[in-house]
Amino acid sequence: MDTREILKRVRRIEIRTNRLVNQSLAGQYHSVFKGRGMEFSGVREYILGDEIRTIDWNVTSRMGHLHVKKYVEERELTVVLLLDGSGSGEFGSRWRFKRELAAEVCALLAFSAIQNNDRVGLVLFTDQIEKYVPPRKGKNHVLRVIREALYFQPRSRGTDIRVALEHLIRTVTKRSVIFLISDFLADGFEKALGIANRKHDLIAVQIHDRREAEIPNIGWMNLEDSETGETMLVDFSKRRVRQAFVRRAAELEESRRRLFRSLNVDLIPLRTDQPYDLPLVSFFQKRARRLR
Repeated sequence: MDTREILKRVRRIEIRTNRLVNQSLAGQYHSVFKGRGMEFSGVREYILGDEIRTIDWNVTSRMGHLHVKKYVEERELTVVLLLDGSGSGEFGSRWRFKRELAAEVCALLAFSAIQNNDRVGLVLFTDQIEKYVPPRKGKNHVLRVIREALYFQPRSRGTDIRVALEHLIRTVTKRSVIFLISDFLADGFEKALGIANRKHDLIAVQIHDRREAEIPNIGWMNLEDSETGETMLVDFSKRRVRQAFVRRAAELEESRRRLFRSLNVDLIPLRTDQPYDLPLVSFFQKRARRLR
């Protein structure tokens, strides 16, 4: 695909996601993530009714009468998108591939962030860090983030979410809002997830395709692991085989949900054959109510 076609596609996504931001997410993002911290701005004399814990005892001892610390709400946030670019993202049975859906969700979140004057960064990973785009402000920067999410060519096809989380912990020192976007067809990242969630405000976005949880009677089928290349011939005309497939998928799904619940990590499940704006809006609304 040449540069002109890339720019056209990015522009189409910009128009579509901007419309969703303005129509569906207006105010939702801001109400959930605004002012997640307080910044010291100075001191003033104590006024009856001020909280005792805000008294600045050093200034009070120097001045001879009570002074309290003043704080202002931090308005600027840093938003980092951790995007899984492994081979499993190249699967999709209906409207789009998982990778395409993930890239469009990145665009929606990035445009929501810059409307709030926040900084946006991107970590593209497989079983290694493929690309790191440090957080910055501005529309041109966001368009770069979207281009990278859409068109980067990974060196590897494997998945290691732990590597991405450990990179995040090392490189992003200020508390930030983190969207971890993956199908989570991996393991071994539980400890790193807990550490990252304690340090940052981490939200998991699960990209899922319906054929990963159920499969019709299609007879013999040659399955290939998109990350390892291993193949297996399976007879899906047998009911017990289809039932075992569904059962195994349900067990994996429940284990992921238990993990996120145990670590108090919010989860947004999205499917390739369904609109993604409604689940995102629902998440923001529920989180806003919870934080009131």
